[in-house]
Amino acid sequence: MIHNVKTLPEYFNASLSGDKLFEVRINDRNYKKGDILISQEWSSKRGYTGRKSIWRITYVLSEEKYVKNGYVVLGISPFKATG
Repeated sequence: MIHNVKTLPEYFNASLSGDKLFEVRINDRNYKKGDILISQEWSSKRGYTGRKSIWRITYVLSEEKYVKNGYVVLGISPFKATG
C-alpha cells in the first residue's frame, strides 16, 4: 500500500537529515509494516513545495498504553528521496 501524506517543513527536513526516523499519524489509513509512505513537504503559507521523500514503514506502534487512541507511531527507513 502507498500512502501520500503532507509533512510540515521542519519535520520533513528532520526526516531527510536522518534525525527523525519516525512519524506520528492519525491511523485513518490502516498503516502496515512494509507499506510505502510518500511524504510531501507542505507549508501553510505556500502549500505543497514540490519536495518529497519516500519511506518504507518498518514498524507500527499502536498500543493505547503507549500511543493516544486512534494514532500510531511509524518507524520509517529511507526508500528514496527527491527534491
